[in-house]
Amino acid sequence: MSYKAPVSDFRFLFDHVVGYDRLAETEVFGEAGPDVTEAILTEVGRLAAEVMAPLNRTGDLNPARLENGVVRTPPGFAAAYRAIAEGGWIGLSASPEHGGMGLPQALNTAVGEMMAGACLALQLCPLLTQGQIEALEHHASDELKALYLPKLISGEWTGTMNLTEPQAGSDVGALRTRAEPKGDGSYAISGQKIYITWGDHDVAGNVCHLVLARLPGAAPGTRGISLFLVPKLIPDAEGRPGARNALRVVSLEHKLGIHGSPTAVMEYDGATGWMVGPENGGMAAMFTMMNNARLAVGVQGVGVAEAAYQHALAYAQDRKQGRTPEGAGPILEHADVRRMLAEMRAEIFAARAIALACGVAIDMGRATGDAHWQARAALLTPIAKAHCTDIGCEVANLGVQVYGGMGYVEETGAAQFLRDARITPIYEGTNGIQAMDLVARKMMDGGEAAFRLLQEVQDGAEGARATLPDLAGDVWSAAETLREATEWLVAQEMNDRFAGAVPYLRAFARVLGAHYHLRAAQAAPEGPRARLAHVFIRRILPEHTALLARARDGAEPLYALSPDELEVA
Repeated sequence: MSYKAPVSDFRFLFDHVVGYDRLAETEVFGEAGPDVTEAILTEVGRLAAEVMAPLNRTGDLNPARLENGVVRTPPGFAAAYRAIAEGGWIGLSASPEHGGMGLPQALNTAVGEMMAGACLALQLCPLLTQGQIEALEHHASDELKALYLPKLISGEWTGTMNLTEPQAGSDVGALRTRAEPKGDGSYAISGQKIYITWGDHDVAGNVCHLVLARLPGAAPGTRGISLFLVPKLIPDAEGRPGARNALRVVSLEHKLGIHGSPTAVMEYDGATGWMVGPENGGMAAMFTMMNNARLAVGVQGVGVAEAAYQHALAYAQDRKQGRTPEGAGPILEHADVRRMLAEMRAEIFAARAIALACGVAIDMGRATGDAHWQARAALLTPIAKAHCTDIGCEVANLGVQVYGGMGYVEETGAAQFLRDARITPIYEGTNGIQAMDLVARKMMDGGEAAFRLLQEVQDGAEGARATLPDLAGDVWSAAETLREATEWLVAQEMNDRFAGAVPYLRAFARVLGAHYHLRAAQAAPEGPRARLAHVFIRRILPEHTALLARARDGAEPLYALSPDELEVA
Protein backbone atom coordinates (compact mmCIF):
# COMPACT_ATOMS: atom_id res chain seq x y z
CA MET A 1 0.00 0.00 0.00
CA SER A 2 1.45 3.37 -0.95
CA TYR A 3 1.39 6.19 1.60
CA LYS A 4 2.37 9.84 1.26
CA ALA A 5 3.13 11.65 4.50
CA PRO A 6 0.96 14.81 4.77
CA VAL A 7 3.95 17.09 5.47
CA SER A 8 2.36 20.07 3.74
CA ASP A 9 -0.70 19.85 6.00
CA PHE A 10 1.47 19.82 9.12
CA ARG A 11 3.45 22.76 7.83
CA PHE A 12 0.29 24.73 7.09
CA LEU A 13 -1.31 23.93 10.45
CA PHE A 14 1.85 24.86 12.33
CA ASP A 15 2.26 28.11 10.41
CA HIS A 16 -1.34 29.34 10.23
CA VAL A 17 -3.72 27.49 12.54
CA VAL A 18 -2.49 26.07 15.88
CA GLY A 19 0.02 28.70 17.02
CA TYR A 20 3.11 26.48 16.87
CA ASP A 21 5.36 29.51 16.30
CA ARG A 22 4.82 30.56 19.94
CA LEU A 23 6.84 27.58 21.11
CA ALA A 24 10.10 28.78 19.57
CA GLU A 25 9.68 32.03 21.50
CA THR A 26 9.96 30.18 24.81
CA GLU A 27 13.23 29.31 26.52
CA VAL A 28 12.34 25.61 26.73
CA PHE A 29 11.65 25.19 22.99
CA GLY A 30 13.89 27.85 21.53
CA GLU A 31 15.43 25.34 19.11
CA ALA A 32 12.07 24.39 17.58
CA GLY A 33 12.28 26.94 14.80
CA PRO A 34 11.03 26.57 11.21
CA ASP A 35 14.23 25.01 9.85
CA VAL A 36 14.44 22.26 12.50
CA THR A 37 10.72 21.57 12.27
CA GLU A 38 10.80 21.35 8.47
CA ALA A 39 13.82 19.04 8.48
CA ILE A 40 12.21 16.65 10.96
CA LEU A 41 8.85 16.56 9.20
CA THR A 42 10.54 15.89 5.87
CA GLU A 43 12.84 13.16 7.14
CA VAL A 44 10.19 11.34 9.16
CA GLY A 45 7.80 11.63 6.22
CA ARG A 46 10.38 9.88 4.06
CA LEU A 47 10.94 7.18 6.70
CA ALA A 48 7.20 6.61 7.06
CA ALA A 49 6.54 6.38 3.33
CA GLU A 50 9.61 4.42 2.23
CA VAL A 51 10.48 2.20 5.20
CA MET A 52 7.36 1.70 7.31
CA ALA A 53 4.45 1.81 4.86
CA PRO A 54 5.65 -1.19 2.79
CA LEU A 55 5.39 -3.26 6.00
CA ASN A 56 1.76 -2.42 6.77
CA ARG A 57 0.30 -5.22 4.67
CA THR A 58 3.15 -7.55 5.58
CA GLY A 59 2.34 -7.22 9.26
CA ASP A 60 -1.33 -7.87 8.63
CA LEU A 61 -0.69 -11.06 6.66
CA ASN A 62 2.19 -12.31 8.83
CA PRO A 63 1.09 -11.68 12.43
CA ALA A 64 3.45 -11.66 15.40
CA ARG A 65 3.68 -15.19 16.78
CA LEU A 66 4.87 -17.01 19.91
CA GLU A 67 7.27 -19.88 19.22
CA ASN A 68 8.72 -21.89 22.09
CA GLY A 69 8.45 -18.94 24.44
CA VAL A 70 9.93 -16.46 21.96
CA VAL A 71 7.87 -13.76 20.23
CA ARG A 72 8.67 -13.34 16.55
CA THR A 73 7.60 -10.14 14.79
CA PRO A 74 6.67 -9.89 11.08
CA PRO A 75 9.39 -9.81 8.40
CA GLY A 76 11.02 -6.40 8.13
CA PHE A 77 9.77 -5.06 11.46
CA ALA A 78 13.14 -5.35 13.23
CA ALA A 79 15.00 -3.46 10.50
CA ALA A 80 12.36 -0.74 10.35
CA TYR A 81 12.41 -0.39 14.14
CA ARG A 82 16.19 0.08 14.00
CA ALA A 83 15.72 2.85 11.44
CA ILE A 84 13.28 4.59 13.80
CA ALA A 85 15.65 4.25 16.73
CA GLU A 86 18.78 5.26 14.83
CA GLY A 87 17.01 8.38 13.58
CA GLY A 88 16.57 9.47 17.19
CA TRP A 89 12.79 9.64 16.78
CA ILE A 90 11.93 7.74 19.95
CA GLY A 91 13.59 10.43 22.06
CA LEU A 92 12.30 13.41 20.08
CA SER A 93 10.52 14.97 23.09
CA ALA A 94 12.62 13.34 25.81
CA SER A 95 14.95 15.33 28.04
CA PRO A 96 18.41 16.07 26.60
CA GLU A 97 19.82 15.15 30.03
CA HIS A 98 19.53 11.48 29.07
CA GLY A 99 19.99 11.73 25.31
CA GLY A 100 16.67 13.11 24.05
CA MET A 101 16.15 16.05 21.71
CA GLY A 102 13.87 18.03 24.04
CA LEU A 103 11.61 19.13 21.17
CA PRO A 104 7.90 19.96 21.47
CA GLN A 105 5.18 17.39 21.98
CA ALA A 106 3.28 19.02 19.12
CA LEU A 107 6.09 18.07 16.75
CA ASN A 108 6.23 14.58 18.25
CA THR A 109 2.48 14.34 17.65
CA ALA A 110 2.99 15.00 13.95
CA VAL A 111 5.79 12.43 13.84
CA GLY A 112 3.58 9.86 15.57
CA GLU A 113 0.75 10.46 13.14
CA MET A 114 2.93 9.87 10.10
CA MET A 115 4.33 6.66 11.54
CA ALA A 116 0.86 5.42 12.54
CA GLY A 117 -0.51 6.19 9.09
CA ALA A 118 2.34 4.23 7.54
CA CYS A 119 2.18 1.18 9.84
CA LEU A 120 0.16 1.38 13.05
CA ALA A 121 1.21 -2.07 14.30
CA LEU A 122 4.89 -1.07 14.28
CA GLN A 123 4.37 2.51 15.50
CA LEU A 124 2.88 1.15 18.73
CA CYS A 125 6.32 -0.03 19.84
CA PRO A 126 8.02 3.40 20.03
CA LEU A 127 4.76 4.95 21.30
CA LEU A 128 4.72 2.77 24.44
CA THR A 129 8.43 3.44 24.99
CA GLN A 130 7.87 7.19 24.77
CA GLY A 131 5.16 6.95 27.40
CA GLN A 132 7.44 5.01 29.70
CA ILE A 133 10.21 7.56 29.20
CA GLU A 134 7.91 10.36 30.33
CA ALA A 135 6.73 8.40 33.39
CA LEU A 136 10.31 7.68 34.45
CA GLU A 137 11.42 11.26 33.84
CA HIS A 138 8.73 12.53 36.21
CA HIS A 139 8.63 9.82 38.88
CA ALA A 140 11.66 7.49 38.93
CA SER A 141 14.67 7.72 41.23
CA ASP A 142 17.89 9.19 39.88
CA GLU A 143 19.42 5.70 39.84
CA LEU A 144 16.63 4.25 37.71
CA LYS A 145 16.71 7.25 35.39
CA ALA A 146 20.44 6.95 34.86
CA LEU A 147 20.22 3.24 34.07
CA TYR A 148 17.06 3.00 31.98
CA LEU A 149 16.41 6.34 30.27
CA PRO A 150 19.45 6.38 27.95
CA LYS A 151 18.64 2.85 26.76
CA LEU A 152 14.95 3.64 26.22
CA ILE A 153 15.61 6.96 24.50
CA SER A 154 18.13 5.40 22.13
CA GLY A 155 15.71 2.57 21.35
CA GLU A 156 18.18 -0.04 22.54
CA TRP A 157 15.47 -1.14 25.00
CA THR A 158 11.70 -0.75 24.72
CA GLY A 159 8.95 -0.11 27.27
CA THR A 160 5.45 -1.33 28.03
CA MET A 161 2.55 -0.43 30.31
CA ASN A 162 0.93 -3.18 32.44
CA LEU A 163 -2.43 -2.15 33.91
CA THR A 164 -5.14 -4.52 32.83
CA GLU A 165 -5.94 -7.86 34.46
CA PRO A 166 -8.73 -10.33 33.59
CA GLN A 167 -10.95 -8.94 36.38
CA ALA A 168 -9.62 -5.37 36.28
CA GLY A 169 -10.12 -3.51 33.01
CA SER A 170 -11.36 0.07 33.23
CA ASP A 171 -11.74 -0.55 36.99
CA VAL A 172 -7.98 -0.55 37.62
CA GLY A 173 -8.57 -0.53 41.38
CA ALA A 174 -9.67 -4.18 41.21
CA LEU A 175 -6.19 -5.42 40.29
CA ARG A 176 -4.60 -8.26 42.30
CA THR A 177 -0.95 -8.33 41.23
CA ARG A 178 1.26 -8.38 44.34
CA ALA A 179 4.60 -6.81 45.19
CA GLU A 180 6.59 -8.23 48.13
CA PRO A 181 9.65 -6.33 49.46
CA LYS A 182 12.84 -8.38 49.09
CA GLY A 183 14.81 -6.41 51.65
CA ASP A 184 17.40 -5.05 49.21
CA GLY A 185 15.37 -2.23 47.71
CA SER A 186 13.76 -4.45 45.09
CA TYR A 187 10.40 -6.23 45.06
CA ALA A 188 9.08 -9.61 43.96
CA ILE A 189 6.19 -9.05 41.53
CA SER A 190 3.59 -11.79 41.05
CA GLY A 191 0.40 -11.75 38.99
CA GLN A 192 -1.00 -11.80 35.50
CA LYS A 193 -1.56 -8.89 33.12
CA ILE A 194 -3.46 -8.93 29.83
CA TYR A 195 -3.51 -6.79 26.67
CA ILE A 196 0.18 -5.86 26.99
CA THR A 197 1.10 -4.16 23.73
CA TRP A 198 4.55 -5.20 22.50
CA GLY A 199 4.92 -7.21 25.72
CA ASP A 200 7.75 -9.15 24.12
CA HIS A 201 9.48 -9.17 20.74
CA ASP A 202 12.70 -9.63 18.81
CA VAL A 203 13.37 -6.04 17.66
CA ALA A 204 15.38 -4.69 20.63
CA GLY A 205 17.72 -5.95 23.37
CA ASN A 206 15.42 -5.71 26.40
CA VAL A 207 11.79 -5.08 27.29
CA CYS A 208 11.06 -2.94 30.35
CA HIS A 209 7.63 -3.34 31.91
CA LEU A 210 5.90 -0.74 34.07
CA VAL A 211 3.64 -2.85 36.28
CA LEU A 212 0.90 -1.75 38.68
CA ALA A 213 0.81 -3.92 41.84
CA ARG A 214 -0.16 -3.90 45.53
CA LEU A 215 2.17 -3.91 48.48
CA PRO A 216 1.25 -6.04 51.54
CA GLY A 217 -1.47 -4.34 53.56
CA ALA A 218 -2.15 -1.71 50.89
CA ALA A 219 -5.51 0.04 50.88
CA PRO A 220 -8.19 -1.28 48.54
CA GLY A 221 -8.97 0.42 45.26
CA THR A 222 -6.68 2.79 43.42
CA ARG A 223 -5.34 4.31 46.66
CA GLY A 224 -3.33 1.17 47.36
CA ILE A 225 -1.59 0.75 44.01
CA SER A 226 2.15 1.21 43.46
CA LEU A 227 4.18 1.21 40.23
CA PHE A 228 7.20 -1.00 39.51
CA LEU A 229 9.76 -1.22 36.74
CA VAL A 230 10.26 -4.89 35.86
CA PRO A 231 12.76 -5.67 33.07
CA LYS A 232 12.67 -8.84 30.99
CA LEU A 233 16.45 -9.12 31.43
CA ILE A 234 17.87 -7.79 34.71
CA PRO A 235 20.72 -5.35 34.02
CA ASP A 236 24.14 -6.44 35.29
CA ALA A 237 26.69 -4.25 37.09
CA GLU A 238 27.63 -2.58 33.78
CA GLY A 239 23.99 -1.90 32.87
CA ARG A 240 23.87 -4.59 30.18
CA PRO A 241 21.00 -7.08 29.86
CA GLY A 242 21.81 -9.94 32.20
CA ALA A 243 19.86 -12.73 33.87
CA ARG A 244 16.37 -13.60 32.65
CA ASN A 245 13.71 -12.28 35.03
CA ALA A 246 10.88 -14.45 36.38
CA LEU A 247 8.30 -13.38 33.82
CA ARG A 248 6.97 -14.90 30.63
CA VAL A 249 4.53 -14.48 27.79
CA VAL A 250 1.63 -16.87 28.36
CA SER A 251 0.05 -16.23 24.97
CA LEU A 252 -0.54 -13.66 22.24
CA GLU A 253 -4.05 -12.39 21.53
CA HIS A 254 -5.71 -13.11 18.17
CA LYS A 255 -7.07 -9.69 17.30
CA LEU A 256 -9.37 -8.00 14.81
CA GLY A 257 -6.52 -5.83 13.55
CA ILE A 258 -2.96 -4.58 14.20
CA HIS A 259 -1.84 -8.17 13.66
CA GLY A 260 1.82 -7.24 13.47
CA SER A 261 1.76 -5.84 17.02
CA PRO A 262 2.27 -8.58 19.64
CA THR A 263 -0.42 -8.17 22.32
CA ALA A 264 0.65 -10.38 25.20
CA VAL A 265 -0.76 -12.06 28.27
CA MET A 266 2.09 -11.62 30.76
CA GLU A 267 2.75 -13.71 33.86
CA TYR A 268 4.99 -12.48 36.68
CA ASP A 269 6.14 -15.16 39.13
CA GLY A 270 8.20 -13.36 41.76
CA ALA A 271 9.88 -11.22 39.09
CA THR A 272 12.34 -8.64 40.36
CA GLY A 273 11.20 -5.03 40.07
CA TRP A 274 11.97 -1.59 41.44
CA MET A 275 9.45 0.94 42.66
CA VAL A 276 8.78 4.03 40.56
CA GLY A 277 7.52 6.94 42.65
CA PRO A 278 6.28 6.66 46.24
CA GLU A 279 4.40 3.78 47.84
CA ASN A 280 0.75 3.80 46.79
CA GLY A 281 1.54 6.48 44.20
CA GLY A 282 1.24 4.17 41.25
CA MET A 283 -1.82 5.70 39.65
CA ALA A 284 -0.34 9.20 39.61
CA ALA A 285 2.81 7.89 37.96
CA MET A 286 0.93 5.73 35.48
CA PHE A 287 -1.39 8.59 34.53
CA THR A 288 1.68 10.54 33.41
CA MET A 289 2.26 7.78 30.91
CA MET A 290 -1.40 7.42 30.01
CA ASN A 291 -1.94 11.15 29.37
CA ASN A 292 1.02 11.08 27.00
CA ALA A 293 -0.44 8.01 25.33
CA ARG A 294 -3.97 9.43 25.00
CA LEU A 295 -2.91 12.20 22.64
CA ALA A 296 -0.63 9.74 20.84
CA VAL A 297 -3.52 7.31 20.37
CA GLY A 298 -5.69 10.16 19.13
CA VAL A 299 -3.30 10.81 16.27
CA GLN A 300 -3.17 7.10 15.53
CA GLY A 301 -6.79 7.57 14.52
CA VAL A 302 -5.86 10.50 12.30
CA GLY A 303 -2.95 8.58 10.79
CA VAL A 304 -5.06 5.57 9.84
CA ALA A 305 -7.76 7.90 8.51
CA GLU A 306 -5.19 9.61 6.28
CA ALA A 307 -3.93 6.29 4.94
CA ALA A 308 -7.46 5.01 4.33
CA TYR A 309 -8.36 8.25 2.55
CA GLN A 310 -5.33 8.09 0.27
CA HIS A 311 -6.12 4.47 -0.54
CA ALA A 312 -9.76 5.26 -1.36
CA LEU A 313 -8.90 8.36 -3.38
CA ALA A 314 -6.48 6.41 -5.57
CA TYR A 315 -9.17 3.82 -6.26
CA ALA A 316 -11.81 6.45 -7.01
CA GLN A 317 -9.48 8.13 -9.50
CA ASP A 318 -8.97 4.88 -11.36
CA ARG A 319 -12.22 2.91 -11.11
CA LYS A 320 -14.79 3.52 -13.84
CA GLN A 321 -18.43 2.57 -13.27
CA GLY A 322 -21.60 4.09 -14.66
CA ARG A 323 -22.14 7.41 -16.37
CA THR A 324 -20.92 10.51 -14.54
CA PRO A 325 -21.64 14.19 -15.27
CA GLU A 326 -18.38 14.17 -17.24
CA GLY A 327 -19.33 11.09 -19.24
CA ALA A 328 -17.56 7.77 -18.79
CA GLY A 329 -15.17 9.04 -16.16
CA PRO A 330 -13.87 7.55 -12.91
CA ILE A 331 -16.22 7.12 -9.96
CA LEU A 332 -14.61 10.20 -8.41
CA GLU A 333 -16.97 12.17 -10.67
CA HIS A 334 -20.11 10.72 -9.07
CA ALA A 335 -21.62 13.22 -6.62
CA ASP A 336 -21.92 10.76 -3.74
CA VAL A 337 -18.37 9.47 -4.11
CA ARG A 338 -17.18 13.09 -4.26
CA ARG A 339 -19.21 13.74 -1.07
CA MET A 340 -17.54 10.86 0.76
CA LEU A 341 -14.04 11.88 -0.26
CA ALA A 342 -14.61 15.57 0.49
CA GLU A 343 -16.01 14.79 3.93
CA MET A 344 -13.16 12.35 4.66
CA ARG A 345 -10.63 15.05 3.78
CA ALA A 346 -12.43 17.68 5.86
CA GLU A 347 -12.75 15.36 8.85
CA ILE A 348 -9.05 14.49 8.76
CA PHE A 349 -7.99 18.13 8.65
CA ALA A 350 -10.21 19.04 11.61
CA ALA A 351 -9.11 16.07 13.71
CA ARG A 352 -5.44 16.71 12.93
CA ALA A 353 -5.83 20.35 13.96
CA ILE A 354 -7.46 19.38 17.27
CA ALA A 355 -4.61 16.98 18.05
CA LEU A 356 -1.88 19.47 17.17
CA ALA A 357 -3.61 22.23 19.15
CA CYS A 358 -3.64 19.87 22.12
CA GLY A 359 0.09 19.25 21.64
CA VAL A 360 0.80 22.99 21.51
CA ALA A 361 -1.21 23.51 24.72
CA ILE A 362 0.78 20.77 26.47
CA ASP A 363 4.02 22.37 25.33
CA MET A 364 2.99 25.90 26.31
CA GLY A 365 1.88 24.70 29.72
CA ARG A 366 5.25 23.05 30.25
CA ALA A 367 7.30 25.94 28.85
CA THR A 368 5.49 28.75 30.68
CA GLY A 369 3.94 27.11 33.74
CA ASP A 370 0.81 29.09 32.92
CA ALA A 371 -2.25 27.55 34.56
CA HIS A 372 -4.50 28.53 31.66
CA TRP A 373 -2.36 26.62 29.17
CA GLN A 374 -2.27 23.63 31.48
CA ALA A 375 -6.06 23.73 31.81
CA ARG A 376 -6.36 24.01 28.01
CA ALA A 377 -4.19 20.92 27.58
CA ALA A 378 -6.24 18.99 30.14
CA LEU A 379 -9.48 19.97 28.41
CA LEU A 380 -8.30 19.09 24.93
CA THR A 381 -6.72 15.71 25.79
CA PRO A 382 -9.95 13.67 26.12
CA ILE A 383 -11.42 15.45 23.09
CA ALA A 384 -8.34 14.67 21.01
CA LYS A 385 -8.21 11.04 22.11
CA ALA A 386 -11.90 10.27 21.69
CA HIS A 387 -12.83 12.33 18.66
CA CYS A 388 -9.73 11.62 16.59
CA THR A 389 -10.07 7.87 17.09
CA ASP A 390 -13.79 7.94 16.30
CA ILE A 391 -12.97 9.80 13.11
CA GLY A 392 -10.29 7.24 12.30
CA CYS A 393 -12.91 4.50 12.34
CA GLU A 394 -15.49 6.54 10.45
CA VAL A 395 -13.10 7.60 7.69
CA ALA A 396 -11.75 4.05 7.34
CA ASN A 397 -15.35 2.83 7.11
CA LEU A 398 -16.06 5.36 4.36
CA GLY A 399 -12.94 4.14 2.62
CA VAL A 400 -14.44 0.67 2.39
CA GLN A 401 -17.65 2.24 1.06
CA VAL A 402 -15.79 4.10 -1.69
CA TYR A 403 -14.41 0.75 -2.85
CA GLY A 404 -17.90 -0.74 -2.86
CA GLY A 405 -17.94 -4.55 -3.01
CA MET A 406 -14.19 -4.64 -3.55
CA GLY A 407 -13.72 -2.92 -0.20
CA TYR A 408 -15.16 -6.01 1.47
CA VAL A 409 -12.56 -8.18 -0.24
CA GLU A 410 -9.43 -8.44 1.86
CA GLU A 411 -7.03 -8.44 -1.08
CA THR A 412 -7.70 -4.76 -1.81
CA GLY A 413 -6.43 -3.76 1.65
CA ALA A 414 -9.29 -1.31 2.31
CA ALA A 415 -10.67 -3.37 5.17
CA GLN A 416 -7.36 -3.48 7.04
CA PHE A 417 -7.56 0.21 7.85
CA LEU A 418 -10.97 -0.28 9.44
CA ARG A 419 -9.82 -3.35 11.37
CA ASP A 420 -6.65 -1.62 12.57
CA ALA A 421 -8.41 1.60 13.55
CA ARG A 422 -11.09 -0.15 15.59
CA ILE A 423 -8.87 -0.66 18.64
CA THR A 424 -8.07 3.04 19.02
CA PRO A 425 -11.41 4.09 20.58
CA ILE A 426 -10.94 1.29 23.13
CA TYR A 427 -7.39 1.29 24.48
CA GLU A 428 -5.79 3.98 26.67
CA GLY A 429 -9.21 4.64 28.20
CA THR A 430 -12.36 3.95 26.20
CA ASN A 431 -13.92 6.91 24.46
CA GLY A 432 -16.91 6.79 26.78
CA ILE A 433 -14.55 7.21 29.73
CA GLN A 434 -12.84 10.09 27.91
CA ALA A 435 -16.22 11.80 27.51
CA MET A 436 -17.05 11.24 31.18
CA ASP A 437 -13.68 12.70 32.12
CA LEU A 438 -14.43 15.77 30.00
CA VAL A 439 -17.80 16.51 31.63
CA ALA A 440 -16.63 15.65 35.16
CA ARG A 441 -12.99 16.23 36.07
CA LYS A 442 -12.36 18.71 33.27
CA MET A 443 -15.41 20.73 34.33
CA MET A 444 -14.44 20.95 37.99
CA ASP A 445 -13.53 24.57 37.28
CA GLY A 446 -17.19 25.30 36.52
CA GLY A 447 -16.42 25.23 32.81
CA GLU A 448 -13.90 28.09 32.95
CA ALA A 449 -11.38 26.45 30.60
CA ALA A 450 -14.14 25.54 28.17
CA PHE A 451 -15.60 29.05 28.20
CA ARG A 452 -12.17 30.57 27.65
CA LEU A 453 -11.65 28.38 24.59
CA LEU A 454 -15.12 29.11 23.24
CA GLN A 455 -14.45 32.82 23.59
CA GLU A 456 -11.40 32.38 21.37
CA VAL A 457 -13.56 30.58 18.83
CA GLN A 458 -16.07 33.42 18.80
CA ASP A 459 -13.39 36.09 18.67
CA GLY A 460 -11.85 34.29 15.71
CA ALA A 461 -15.21 34.13 13.98
CA GLU A 462 -15.74 37.85 14.53
CA GLY A 463 -12.37 38.51 12.92
CA ALA A 464 -13.33 36.45 9.89
CA ARG A 465 -16.66 38.15 9.20
CA ALA A 466 -15.16 40.65 6.78
CA THR A 467 -13.67 38.05 4.43
CA LEU A 468 -15.82 34.95 5.07
CA PRO A 469 -19.08 36.30 6.50
CA ASP A 470 -21.31 33.26 5.98
CA LEU A 471 -18.85 30.70 7.33
CA ALA A 472 -17.84 32.96 10.19
CA GLY A 473 -21.45 33.49 11.22
CA ASP A 474 -22.09 29.75 11.32
CA VAL A 475 -19.04 29.13 13.52
CA TRP A 476 -19.93 31.97 15.90
CA SER A 477 -23.47 30.68 16.31
CA ALA A 478 -22.32 27.11 16.89
CA ALA A 479 -19.91 28.27 19.60
CA GLU A 480 -22.72 30.20 21.26
CA THR A 481 -24.96 27.13 21.25
CA LEU A 482 -22.14 25.11 22.78
CA ARG A 483 -21.58 27.79 25.41
CA GLU A 484 -25.22 27.61 26.44
CA ALA A 485 -25.08 23.82 26.60
CA THR A 486 -21.95 24.00 28.74
CA GLU A 487 -23.65 26.40 31.15
CA TRP A 488 -26.48 23.88 31.43
CA LEU A 489 -24.06 20.98 31.84
CA VAL A 490 -22.08 22.33 34.78
CA ALA A 491 -25.31 22.89 36.72
CA GLN A 492 -26.38 19.23 36.44
CA GLU A 493 -25.95 16.19 38.66
CA MET A 494 -23.07 13.98 37.57
CA ASN A 495 -25.12 11.12 36.15
CA ASP A 496 -27.05 13.53 33.95
CA ARG A 497 -23.72 14.79 32.66
CA PHE A 498 -22.55 11.24 32.01
CA ALA A 499 -25.71 10.35 30.10
CA GLY A 500 -24.92 13.04 27.53
CA ALA A 501 -21.13 13.01 27.73
CA VAL A 502 -20.41 11.31 24.41
CA PRO A 503 -22.60 13.58 22.24
CA TYR A 504 -21.34 16.61 24.20
CA LEU A 505 -17.71 15.73 23.45
CA ARG A 506 -18.48 15.20 19.79
CA ALA A 507 -20.34 18.52 19.59
CA PHE A 508 -17.35 20.26 21.18
CA ALA A 509 -15.06 18.65 18.61
CA ARG A 510 -17.37 19.75 15.79
CA VAL A 511 -17.14 23.38 16.93
CA LEU A 512 -13.36 23.17 17.34
CA GLY A 513 -12.99 21.56 13.91
CA ALA A 514 -15.01 24.39 12.37
CA HIS A 515 -12.87 26.94 14.21
CA TYR A 516 -9.64 25.49 12.82
CA HIS A 517 -11.09 25.18 9.32
CA LEU A 518 -12.14 28.83 9.48
CA ARG A 519 -8.63 29.86 10.52
CA ALA A 520 -7.24 27.88 7.60
CA ALA A 521 -9.69 29.55 5.22
CA GLN A 522 -8.69 32.98 6.51
CA ALA A 523 -5.07 32.24 5.69
CA ALA A 524 -6.01 31.37 2.10
CA PRO A 525 -9.54 32.72 1.43
CA GLU A 526 -9.48 32.07 -2.32
CA GLY A 527 -7.87 28.64 -2.30
CA PRO A 528 -8.66 24.98 -1.60
CA ARG A 529 -8.43 25.49 2.17
CA ALA A 530 -11.48 27.75 2.03
CA ARG A 531 -13.36 25.29 -0.15
CA LEU A 532 -12.59 22.48 2.28
CA ALA A 533 -13.72 24.71 5.17
CA HIS A 534 -17.03 25.18 3.39
CA VAL A 535 -17.51 21.41 3.27
CA PHE A 536 -16.87 21.05 7.00
CA ILE A 537 -18.80 24.10 8.22
CA ARG A 538 -21.85 23.64 5.99
CA ARG A 539 -22.08 19.83 5.86
CA ILE A 540 -20.58 18.58 9.12
CA LEU A 541 -20.80 21.38 11.70
CA PRO A 542 -24.65 21.37 11.72
CA GLU A 543 -24.47 18.02 13.54
CA HIS A 544 -23.65 19.93 16.72
CA THR A 545 -27.28 21.03 17.16
CA ALA A 546 -28.64 17.48 17.32
CA LEU A 547 -25.69 16.31 19.41
CA LEU A 548 -26.32 18.96 22.05
CA ALA A 549 -30.03 18.14 22.12
CA ARG A 550 -29.01 14.57 23.01
CA ALA A 551 -26.49 15.81 25.55
CA ARG A 552 -29.16 17.80 27.38
CA ASP A 553 -31.72 15.01 27.58
CA GLY A 554 -30.34 13.79 30.91
CA ALA A 555 -30.16 10.34 32.46
CA GLU A 556 -33.81 9.81 33.41
CA PRO A 557 -35.06 8.56 30.01
CA LEU A 558 -32.22 6.02 29.90
CA TYR A 559 -32.99 4.65 33.35
CA ALA A 560 -36.73 4.70 32.63
CA LEU A 561 -35.98 1.60 30.58
CA SER A 562 -35.70 -1.20 33.12
CA PRO A 563 -33.17 -4.03 32.64
CA ASP A 564 -36.08 -6.31 31.79
CA GLU A 565 -37.22 -3.91 29.09
CA LEU A 566 -33.78 -4.00 27.51
CA GLU A 567 -34.08 -7.76 27.07
CA VAL A 568 -35.11 -9.11 23.69
CA ALA A 569 -38.71 -10.32 23.90
